[in-house]
Amino acid sequence: ACRHGGVVGVRVGGGCAGDAIVLVGLPRCIPQAVARAVLFGGTPPAFGLVVVLDAPTEALVARLSGRRICESCQASYHVSSRPPKRVGTCDRCSGVLIQRTDDAEETVRFRQQDYVRKTQPVIEYFVNNKRPVRMVDAIGAIEQHFGPLYAGIFWRLREPPQRHPPQYQTPTRRT
Repeated sequence: ACRHGGVVGVRVGGGCAGDAIVLVGLPRCIPQAVARAVLFGGTPPAFGLVVVLDAPTEALVARLSGRRICESCQASYHVSSRPPKRVGTCDRCSGVLIQRTDDAEETVRFRQQDYVRKTQPVIEYFVNNKRPVRMVDAIGAIEQHFGPLYAGIFWRLREPPQRHPPQYQTPTRRT
């Protein structure tokens, strides 16, 4: 089920971006895309640019299912990128490290499949309505993505938009 809900976003202005609104994680379904376009005073689909953060499922599974937290102090670890000094033990308070149930591999895989199933039609909606869609690689540290993400959003007037991204010609994501 898709609810229209409230708008979650940040208004940015000035520079080469003009006056823009950045929606984070929205729209997640076609009715939300239509509702947002109407809300912002346009005819659906009124979005000037759609940026999709794209990552292979296996990379997302490794990233999310490797998270661990301390039961006592809630300190955060990762089995490969930020491991504790002693496996299963918090460096800060010596508490027990646990994996949250929503970080279990099966749960992460289910959520990723559900995300693709729900958002693929939205991306195709924008592509089919000739809205620019830019794919930004979301693998690695966040610092690596700021430049491409910034360019994808704010420099859209300087380079031609990617109107039919090859990753979304079929309903499969890159793996």
